[in-house]
Amino acid sequence: MTSVLPTPGTRLSHSGSLGTVRFVGPVDGTQGVWLGVEWDDPKRGKHDGVKDGKRYFTCLVSNSGSFIRPSPAISYGVTFLTALTAKYVESPLGALSSEKVVLGSSGGAIEVEAVGLDKIRGKLAQLERLREVSLDNECVSQADAPGELARKCPGIRGLDLSKNLISGWDVVSAITVELSDLRRLSLNQNRFRPSQYLGVAAFERLEELQLNATFTTWEEFQAIIPHMPALVSVELGYNGLKSADRIQGHGTTRWPKNSTIRSINLDGNELDQFADACARMHNLSALQRLVLTSNHIAQIPSPPGDTGAAPTGISGGLPVGGLTHLALAFNRIASWSDIDALPRWCPQLESLTLAGNPLFNDPAHRSHARPYSIAKIPSLQILDGAAVSPKERRDSEILYLSYISKQALSEDEKRAAHPQYEPLCAKHGATDAPASTKGTQDTLSNRLIGVRIYLASGGPPPHSLPSGEVEEYLRGCRADVSLRVLSTMSVRPLRLKAIKSLKIPKAQQSSMRLWMVMPDGHFVMIDEEYAGRDLSWWGVEEGTIFVLAASEV
Repeated sequence: MTSVLPTPGTRLSHSGSLGTVRFVGPVDGTQGVWLGVEWDDPKRGKHDGVKDGKRYFTCLVSNSGSFIRPSPAISYGVTFLTALTAKYVESPLGALSSEKVVLGSSGGAIEVEAVGLDKIRGKLAQLERLREVSLDNECVSQADAPGELARKCPGIRGLDLSKNLISGWDVVSAITVELSDLRRLSLNQNRFRPSQYLGVAAFERLEELQLNATFTTWEEFQAIIPHMPALVSVELGYNGLKSADRIQGHGTTRWPKNSTIRSINLDGNELDQFADACARMHNLSALQRLVLTSNHIAQIPSPPGDTGAAPTGISGGLPVGGLTHLALAFNRIASWSDIDALPRWCPQLESLTLAGNPLFNDPAHRSHARPYSIAKIPSLQILDGAAVSPKERRDSEILYLSYISKQALSEDEKRAAHPQYEPLCAKHGATDAPASTKGTQDTLSNRLIGVRIYLASGGPPPHSLPSGEVEEYLRGCRADVSLRVLSTMSVRPLRLKAIKSLKIPKAQQSSMRLWMVMPDGHFVMIDEEYAGRDLSWWGVEEGTIFVLAASEV
């Protein structure tokens, strides 16, 4: 360890934990110098920079700080090329060396003599051939001497520098300015000092940028955009970002004008206002994809220019009018009026995720949440990862019209409460006449079918059973649920609906598959290759039984 003490803002690694120096100096009641460290992992911390009632430093995350003594055990990082060489260049053993390799699938039981490994090492050691480089968690803290990177590894196009000891954008710029072909850069889980130097030459061709879990603020990213003229995709997830009026008490500041950014990911932040997020992106004219999954959004108001007052801080045209993909899963949306507002904000919306919202989890809405959402958003082609077929759209719209017809409302009241009512009436010829309403209900009654889904108590069901033993097998299942579905629904949303209804833990959901129980006692697994087919294609009818179970690995 160098004898020179670090300065506040310096990154360090100690006993496998990464942190940022926030304080250097004496602590009352003790002797010698202490380092006040904010740890990247809050569990490593003991306090918030306060000892015996005196504040020595402040942490971005509560109780993530502690004091440690300067020691040789602390690492302040290495240069980019040092980390690169250590990971990608292995010293040759020589022609006379005999090497043995353990086969990975043998559990250490099989060793074979390897020939030509030095030749392979030689090829890997040719750093100029590297195109994709990952130095994730390699303690990179600084750039090398000017010109070294450009000389030794000029061809890097994708670079992952996540979870390192980089303390500022000046270090990032010094590295990337020598990588003229760089297109993709991941800086996740770093901690940067604000207001550091960025040069356009360092990022002039950069197209993809990941800044997840870096505590990058709105204002800091706003300052970054002008230095990245070719940027297409940005990830700003898990940064603790909040809506503007909750932290500033005034209108939202828009990001600078930009015609290249097409995708923004804001997953896992603390946003509670949809309008605020959209307002910030008002000047991103090419934006097509917006991810707001796992935030705190509870309401989607009418957009500016629509009926009613415009949301605070927004004026002019629609901020996200060109969006084709929107992710709103796992927020707090609980009202159908919020879904009605979406096509007004995003008239070109093709793909949408809504799973995990109260509206979709509420038993009162669960059975018709998908068809009603489809009917309310006419441009929608994919909902929660499952394609919307023309047949499913038609049946969803008719089902929604049937629901509206049951309400004791005047024509004007129906138009006001259901924005899609008039267009759907024009499309399907629905009327308010009692006879027509009854006919519509009869038609929908014929389209809705009841199925029963059992949750297997063990692994996959048997290939077949004698007809008399099928009922005994089903009685041994852990749980079951009855669902009413449209025959035009595809198998994939049926599987998702079954998983939610049977409350399958998230960790197990990806392995769950559906088996259809045939009249002759055979159990037929619904092949994922054909999971997009609708239920009628599979021959599903009233009373069809399914078994939900984990597939074999």
